[in-house]
Amino acid sequence: MAVPLPPWRPLIRAAQQREGRSPAARWLQLATVALDGTPRVRTLVFRGWGGPDQLDLLTDARSAKAPELEQQPAMEICWLMPKAKQQFRLRGCWQPAATQAEAERQRHWQQLSPAGRALWAWPAPGRPQQPSDQFVEELSAETEIPEHFQLLRLQIERVEQLDLGQHPHLRRSWQRQEQWRALHLRP
Repeated sequence: MAVPLPPWRPLIRAAQQREGRSPAARWLQLATVALDGTPRVRTLVFRGWGGPDQLDLLTDARSAKAPELEQQPAMEICWLMPKAKQQFRLRGCWQPAATQAEAERQRHWQQLSPAGRALWAWPAPGRPQQPSDQFVEELSAETEIPEHFQLLRLQIERVEQLDLGQHPHLRRSWQRQEQWRALHLRP
């Protein structure tokens, strides 16, 4: 039996559809805690749903995000869709690689464009650039998946929606308990 979608998923899908083909509709901001305890925010690309309440992102395990999430797996995503006048904040925990099937990594690797796969052949991110650095432009789908190609799967525990298209703005949240419980909030 298929697990029903949480009540907030159709709202995200509707907002995505109102955004149209804008690449910005797939960009979201990921907040984590750095190893020194300070906040970090980065823009990542939405890669799909791993389950009814699991959002998939990709990252390079050589980046600072990997050790940050190992130390503190809690994260929050802020997803603003300006044409739709919607903001969603999704909070939960990263699901470590040990809980992911290799088939999921393979599926995401295959879905990337050749230029998208090339990013994982680049030198380690966040380090000083060297004159000898080479930046590959494309990789085929048959290229072996690099070990540092990491699937970030967010197990969502709380969602908050801010609908800026109404007056007053509509703000509500859903919290996972036995089922998703909705609560209307003041904007």
